[in-house]
Amino acid sequence: MDADLNDYFYFAHVVEKGGFAAAGRALALPKSLLSRHVKQLEDRLGVLLIQRTSRQFVVTDVGQAFYRRARAALDEVEAAEAEVRCHTDSLGGRVRLSCSVGMAQYALRDIIARFLQQHPGVEVIQNVTNRQVNLIEDGIDIALRGHVGPLPDSTLIQRTVARAPWFLFASPSYLESAGTPATPEDLESHAGLKAGWRPERGEWSLLGPQDARHSVLFRPRLCSDDMSTLKRAAVAGLGIVALPGYVCRAELEAGELVRVLPDWLAADARISLLKPTSRGALPVVRALTEHICAELPHVTEM
Repeated sequence: MDADLNDYFYFAHVVEKGGFAAAGRALALPKSLLSRHVKQLEDRLGVLLIQRTSRQFVVTDVGQAFYRRARAALDEVEAAEAEVRCHTDSLGGRVRLSCSVGMAQYALRDIIARFLQQHPGVEVIQNVTNRQVNLIEDGIDIALRGHVGPLPDSTLIQRTVARAPWFLFASPSYLESAGTPATPEDLESHAGLKAGWRPERGEWSLLGPQDARHSVLFRPRLCSDDMSTLKRAAVAGLGIVALPGYVCRAELEAGELVRVLPDWLAADARISLLKPTSRGALPVVRALTEHICAELPHVTEM
């Protein structure tokens, strides 16, 4: 049975990484070893799981079906081992977490630190990127994503964790020189700062009282994927910016920024937590999930 599980383990990694070479790099093993394990698995089952040539790597239909079962079995074994350890030791293990740069800097920083302080045996591997990662291929246990509309349907487990409303902000010095907008139409004459670097034109899609909506097109003086850069530009008086409220909380309290059109939202965003599967979740993954779900709303909602 040990040999079977080893074969399952190597086969699952080859499928998840999309090839023997990539799986070998991830596991620090020669691809010839992985190929040998997959071949003996195919011989034992009497079926072809992976169609491979020098130019092609394709998981067969039966290979896809077997992968799903093998992955579930591996998850259950890992969960069983972790469950036993939990009865003899304090919570321990490794969690791989993915989130955006802004969320890492302004929402999760203290939340993750507190969790690690409470559980000295835990390791958190944090993948910080503004691109959409593939949780299965990249081996991510938990991903946090901000979004306005519904997330695409997928096999991932999705759980809405918190609201994260976006507002318009500007510095008092900017408003003193350029004037304070009284209506959404007034924004058309103002300098804007845009989250995201493409396209070059910006648009504020505002939500107002009684479900009122208003869109304002603007040519931004600055486009950036980095919320910190945009916030500092707004503090410096370079224009009006739309950002999540929690990102600008400290500057609001210090008087460096003020809300523009305070009765209007720049976006009614949500933060959702995603996991590859609900089966076989390790205790450490479940613990971090519940910790984030309990604490994040207090950080992001205003």
